[in-house]
Amino acid sequence: MAFACIFVPDFPVEALLRTEPGLRSQSLAVLEGKPPLQKVFAVNENARCAGVTPGMTKLQIEACSGLAFRTRSVLQEAAAHAALLDCAQSFSPRVEDAAPDTIVLDLLGMELLFGALPEIARNIAHRALDLGLTANVAVAANPDTAVIAACGLRGVTVIPEGKESERLGNLPVELLAAGVHESEQLLETLHRWGIRNLRDLAALPDVALSERTGQRGVYLQKLARGETVRTLVPVDPPLVFEEAIELEYPLTLLEPLAFLLSQLLDRLCSRLAARALATQELRLELELASEYQEESVGTGDPARPVRAQARQRFHRTLRLPLPLLDSKTFLKLLQLDLKAHPPGAPIVKIHLAAEPVRPRPGQSGLFLPPSPEPEKLELTLARIAAIVGEEKVGSLEILDTHRPQGFRMQRFTANHSFSSVSEPALSAAEGYLRGELTDGSDDLVTALRIFRPPAAVTVTLCEGRPTFISCPRQKETRGEILWAAGPWRSSGDWWEQEGWARDEWDIAVQEETSIGLYRLVRDLLDGRWLLEGTYD
Repeated sequence: MAFACIFVPDFPVEALLRTEPGLRSQSLAVLEGKPPLQKVFAVNENARCAGVTPGMTKLQIEACSGLAFRTRSVLQEAAAHAALLDCAQSFSPRVEDAAPDTIVLDLLGMELLFGALPEIARNIAHRALDLGLTANVAVAANPDTAVIAACGLRGVTVIPEGKESERLGNLPVELLAAGVHESEQLLETLHRWGIRNLRDLAALPDVALSERTGQRGVYLQKLARGETVRTLVPVDPPLVFEEAIELEYPLTLLEPLAFLLSQLLDRLCSRLAARALATQELRLELELASEYQEESVGTGDPARPVRAQARQRFHRTLRLPLPLLDSKTFLKLLQLDLKAHPPGAPIVKIHLAAEPVRPRPGQSGLFLPPSPEPEKLELTLARIAAIVGEEKVGSLEILDTHRPQGFRMQRFTANHSFSSVSEPALSAAEGYLRGELTDGSDDLVTALRIFRPPAAVTVTLCEGRPTFISCPRQKETRGEILWAAGPWRSSGDWWEQEGWARDEWDIAVQEETSIGLYRLVRDLLDGRWLLEGTYD
C-alpha cells in the first residue's frame, strides 16, 4: 500500500499569497488581533530569515525594512483548505482531512491511472501549485510516515518501504511531539537525554524507554522508525466552490474590482477543472461600506452616541444557458453586469461562488448546421443587453392568452435539437420556400408587419366608421380612408387590473403616391387610436 501527504508550510501565509502572488519574493508577516494589540501569527521563510518570529508584536517588527504586513483572513484560509481538498480528490477518492494544512490520500490502485508513485507525487505538487499553494508532497507505505516526511522534507519525497527510519533519521524530534498530549514535558525529557533527531530516538532500547516515558514514548519511537499502522479516515466534503477576499481599503472603481475578480475566477476555474466540473451559475456577493451612522452604546451613557459603520450586502447572480469553464468569459460577463447594476457604495469584501455542474459534451450533431460557440454567443447577448436593456434581449415566449401580441421575453438558450419540428412541417416549409405550396388560388398573400411601439394616430369618424387618418410619427401615413373592414371587438382579463378591450379595423389609406394597407386599433378603455402595423 502507498499513501501520500500534502503539507503546506506556513499555511496562513500561503492562503494570503493566493490573493497576492506578488508578495512571494518579499518578507511577509501575518498579524492577528485587534489594533494596537496585533501580534505576529505566521511568517514566510524570508521574514523568518530576517529575525521575525510568531508572537512578536507589531511594534517590535515595524522597524524591519522591506517587511510586508497583512491581517489574518479566516475566509481565505478556508478557501485555501477547500482548494487543497480539491487537489487531493482529483487523484484519489479516499482522502483524510488531517489538518487545515495537511491532507492524506490513499494511492492504492492509482498507479494504473496516473503512473508510478514519483510521477504521481510530482503531479500532485504541480496541481497544488496551479491552485495557488506551494506544498510539500511525500509518499510512504503508511500515512504517519508520509505526514512526518511532508512536514520535515521540502519538495517531493518518495520513501521506499523498509527505508522509513533511514530517510526520517535527520528530522528533529519536535515533528513527532506536535500532536501528542503533554508534548512539551515529553520533549523536555528527551532533550535532557540528548535526543535531538529521530535517529537518536529510534535507537533507544524499547523496554527502558517504556519504563521511563510510558506508552507515549513508545508510540513516538514507532513513529520515528516508520512502523505505525493505522486505518485512514476518509472524508467526503460537499462540492462547495467559493472564494473570498477581505480588502484593507474600500474599492470605488470598477477596474481594480475587475482585477480582483479575475484572480477569484482563475482560482475557481482551476478548482473546477481539478474535479472535472464546470459551472452554470455564478453568485457574487459584495460587502459594502455605507455611511457612518450614530448608535448609542448599550452599557454606557445613552446620551453619548458612537459612530458605527453600517455594512450592506450587494448580490448579483449570473446564470448561463450552458455549462462553461472560461474565466475570461466569466469576467467579461460580470463586468457588463456590474456596469448595468453598480453596487452604489465602496466595497470592502468580495465573495464569489460557483455552482458545479457536469461539463457539456463537446461533439454536436453530425448533420446539424454549425452554431456559434456558447462563450461568444453569451458575450454578444450581454453586450446587446447592456445597450438596449436586459428586458429587450432573449427569445419570445407566447403567453396562454387571447390578448393580441401576448408574449414575454425569456432568456435565450441555444437549442441544438430539431426533434420538436415534425417532418410534414419541415416538408411544407421547404415547399413554400421553393414556391411549390399552393392552395388552388392566385390570391395575394400578405403579411402584417407590427409597429413596436404602436403609432398614435388621429382618426376622423363618420357614422362610427373611420374616414380620415393622420399619423404624426409617420408623416406619409395621412389621407382619406378608401376602404375599411371591421370593427372586430375583443376583450379579456377583465378580472384583473390589466384588463383590455379593443376594436380592430383593416383600412386602405390614399397616400400621396400609393395606397397603404394598415391595421387600425381603438383602445376602448382609454379611447386612444393606434396604428398597429402595415400589410406588406
